[in-house]
Amino acid sequence: MPIKATQMSTWLTLFLVSEWVIRLTTVIYVPQRRSPAAARTWLLMIFLVPWPGLFAYALFGHIALPRSRRALHARMAERIAMTKRQWHDANAPLVAPPENFKPIAKLAEALGGFPAIAGNRLDFLHDYQGFIDRLVQDIDGAMEHVHLLYYLFALDSVGTLVTAALLRAVNRKVACRLVLDSAGSRRDLTILIAELEPFGVEIIESLPAGLMRRKAARFDLRNHRKLAIIDGTIAYAGSQNIISGIGSGGSVQRELGMRIVGPVVAELQVVFLTDRFNEVEKTCTDRNLFPPHQELGGATMQALPSGPAYGQANFKMVAQSLIQAARFRVFLTTPYFIPDEAFLECLQMAVMRGVEVTLMVSLESDSRLVSWAEQSFYERMLADGVHIRLFEPSFLHAKHLSIDDQVAVVGSSNLDIRSFTLNNEISLIIYDASVVGELVRVECDYVVHSHELTAETWEKRGVLQRIGQNMMRLADALL
Repeated sequence: MPIKATQMSTWLTLFLVSEWVIRLTTVIYVPQRRSPAAARTWLLMIFLVPWPGLFAYALFGHIALPRSRRALHARMAERIAMTKRQWHDANAPLVAPPENFKPIAKLAEALGGFPAIAGNRLDFLHDYQGFIDRLVQDIDGAMEHVHLLYYLFALDSVGTLVTAALLRAVNRKVACRLVLDSAGSRRDLTILIAELEPFGVEIIESLPAGLMRRKAARFDLRNHRKLAIIDGTIAYAGSQNIISGIGSGGSVQRELGMRIVGPVVAELQVVFLTDRFNEVEKTCTDRNLFPPHQELGGATMQALPSGPAYGQANFKMVAQSLIQAARFRVFLTTPYFIPDEAFLECLQMAVMRGVEVTLMVSLESDSRLVSWAEQSFYERMLADGVHIRLFEPSFLHAKHLSIDDQVAVVGSSNLDIRSFTLNNEISLIIYDASVVGELVRVECDYVVHSHELTAETWEKRGVLQRIGQNMMRLADALL
């Protein structure tokens, strides 16, 4: 039966009224407990397309983890805190960082729960295959356990080397446990489980997403950490995943990983055990999860975990505090730079104090939309006096910053809103001038293989590029 004109008019009126109800309601609700940038992005979407915007907000709009996950995190944090205190009292020589960075070490401990601890040795690994070869070598030497926590793990030329080493380890009765992000490792996760679990390798899916899945997380909350712990004595951290780094043009992307020996490995072990517990709700009962470390001297380091479960932007707060404490030099390296207003103002104030601020990003990008959003900040930063350098040989995926050649932060966190608030990340703060000096030499190599972007050159970019950048700027809180 045909719909009468009056009925059509009634339905259209109801639809238009519903759109305005959505708009007015979200104006009140959305800004609560959100940054102005995130609130602005969501409200713009909802005002333009109310029903699709409301549906997207229902799926992606809540930064906080589900209540059950927050409760699990709190339970495990309390349980581990007692073990951690006892272990540190017995094994860990706590050493004060440089005087002007003591408040930042205290802030990092208040945020992430871990103190600065001495007696560590650190090797930077920026050769892609060299990182994998060293990791496989240490897995082959494992006697007790191998713990891997990664965002990307693929069964390609790199992943098969690691899985072969894991199978050799379980044949030696070594406990092998993998925690892999549900989305990042989705392509090969089912195959990994089928091929490795029958031989005794434990594989746990981190932050599974799905409407019908138990303990499902918000769709775009991800475990972005990259971490390996071997026998509680050796750790690997940094930017590199377990996946081939060969890009579409044949070049190998540039990473910065770390091989760490010393007491700080225990802090990283706690991060792994917490993420595992949050998925399986079972603690590890292995002996020697926290073996003693007797080495004296060495670098003072501090683990800084961050993510939605902590209730605040741990990494961003520490990074801003370090920039504010800088006296003459700030060097930032990141593949993705999408900051908020507070971070931009922090850089601006550093330049105005006479600090040389350099942002090293990649000329090549693996995401056009993210690249446009990043580039939308260049004009302002160049006007503020920030030096922007574009790394040329390949995609630069390394993530680190150094301050005054005294303190550095290296890990998995990008300088973007996603890493600040949505992703689980792990970073290491290094309070040692000699180790930071090694990182500065890596940064100098970046400079040699890059060129500086000038305001004059940037002003000549095309109209379509400007439009794309401005549009993606509006969605910066969602990228």
